[in-house]
Amino acid sequence: MEVYTVTVATGTSEYSGTNNYIYVTLVGEEGESERTLLDNPGLDFCRGAVDQYKVTTHSHLGSLLLVRLQKQRYWLEDNWFCRYVTVEPPGGDKVLTFPCYRWLIGDVEVEIREGTAKTLKDDSLPQLLAHRKTELQERQTTYRWVTWAPGIPRCIDAKTEADLPQDARFDNEKRSDFEHSLHYKMAIRFGKSWSDLDDFKRIFWKLRSPIAEYCMEHWKEDSFFGYQCMNGCNPRMIKRCKKLPDNFPVVADMVQSSMAPRTNLDKELKAGNIYLLDYVLLDGIPTNTIRGKPQYIAAPLCLLYQHPDNGLIPIAIQLEQTPGLDTPIFLPRDPPLAWLLAKMWVRHAEFQVFQLLSHLLRTHLVVEVFCVATLRQLPAVHPIYKLLAPHLRYTLEINCRGRTQLISPNGIFKRVVSTGGDGLLILSQREYKELTYCSLQPTNDFTDRGVSQLKNYFYREHSLMMWEAILSFVSGMVSLFYQSDQDVQEDLELQAWIRDISQEGLSSTLSTREELSTLLSVSIFTSTAQHAATNNGQIPLGKYTEEHFTEKRARELIDRFRAELKEIEGHIMSQNEGLELQYLYLLPSRVENSITI
Repeated sequence: MEVYTVTVATGTSEYSGTNNYIYVTLVGEEGESERTLLDNPGLDFCRGAVDQYKVTTHSHLGSLLLVRLQKQRYWLEDNWFCRYVTVEPPGGDKVLTFPCYRWLIGDVEVEIREGTAKTLKDDSLPQLLAHRKTELQERQTTYRWVTWAPGIPRCIDAKTEADLPQDARFDNEKRSDFEHSLHYKMAIRFGKSWSDLDDFKRIFWKLRSPIAEYCMEHWKEDSFFGYQCMNGCNPRMIKRCKKLPDNFPVVADMVQSSMAPRTNLDKELKAGNIYLLDYVLLDGIPTNTIRGKPQYIAAPLCLLYQHPDNGLIPIAIQLEQTPGLDTPIFLPRDPPLAWLLAKMWVRHAEFQVFQLLSHLLRTHLVVEVFCVATLRQLPAVHPIYKLLAPHLRYTLEINCRGRTQLISPNGIFKRVVSTGGDGLLILSQREYKELTYCSLQPTNDFTDRGVSQLKNYFYREHSLMMWEAILSFVSGMVSLFYQSDQDVQEDLELQAWIRDISQEGLSSTLSTREELSTLLSVSIFTSTAQHAATNNGQIPLGKYTEEHFTEKRARELIDRFRAELKEIEGHIMSQNEGLELQYLYLLPSRVENSITI
């Protein structure tokens, strides 16, 4: 007779516990234990509980492979979230950890594997190979691709978040926080119409922060306009201008008054101090009608100058793509209200691009492709699944909510945004045609846009620090589990994963460890730092509430990653010390682990 010590950890979120019957069976290489009811005196499986039990078997099991958990209804159905199970074999052998992090709903049986990460070639036992195959077959039935609209990345087949499996849903605390936040934002945005610019102050009365207050005081200033182009909500639009576009006929005399002494436009173009915002994607986009009133969208061109004393400032604005008598070029020397209105039209165009393209398409929808592909093609024991899981948490639900509440035919965009309706889809389709895998890599993006000399471009500096930290961490993980490029090529599950990603949204190949490291870094960077640059977060990067990796070397890499993030945090805080307007969007402690909002 052999006695095993089994420890079962219940989830910590609300309603994770259960009063149903829980049974366990230990599955070894040489046999199975008896099905054992886990029942201690008092209450078992309460929220946050870590309960210990003895499981006795009359036959030798050999090396443990699986833990089989069964939940059976007692009086009323009561779902249960299991975090993990540990098993201490007889004789004081090494304690084995079996990560679960799943909901058990109804009278159900699940089998979980010991936590050591393994690729397909690392498994040879028929039981484990069958377990991998069955898990993926079940997942592919549960998580299906669908085309929500043509010309944009495919997504999860779920009409609303209620159609998602429980494992992909918000926990109760997250749902409560999200819905409270949504109702509050709806109230302050749409409570009543605005009739005066001072009405905007109502928005900030409860959202007080140094940035919000700075915006209220300085929003009309040219220097703040330029700062927002670099470090605002859409910081990757600006490009170096080497030659003025043919459809933007600015001549040197027009902007001479904006130049520093003893220089001119031609000199500054050659010196790399002239930059451009070009909203050509908005040209001809159909506009919304709100409460019977047609809306309008400009497709501006905006020229900016890196002034040695005044920072980045706008020096010329054309609100349409086709020049002519009806398309004037606005200048800082124009009447103040005319110049202010021109800048406001640029910011209005910026809002459309930021919300639909930089935020929704280039983060939410791109990461959803990784998320669905990972769930369909990689079993939970796969090292790449373990690596990506924390960065894909909740993304399916937030995207389903976005499709039903924001961009649906009767969503918020249709009710209040100029591109609501047909415009938002056409704009997204235009951007998706131009979106490249290369542009999702920050080093390439900054080089292609020619912005390496742009001063006070904190978004660039902090992004590159984050990218290097993520790439170093990911490369270490890849080297730990793939000894050669051939290992990458021969991992059939990994190759099925990249085929899903390429066919459903993001063209890429995967034949080397370097390519794998870069692709994984793109996924993690996009779901963390890039999303944080366009949105504020709640779950700190590197703080993994679900511990999927059990290996010492993998956990050492995670600890090293956390230490590097701490160094970045210190650098950013030091850099911002004393600044009137601080850039803290990419402070690691404020960067969420995944797209959850």
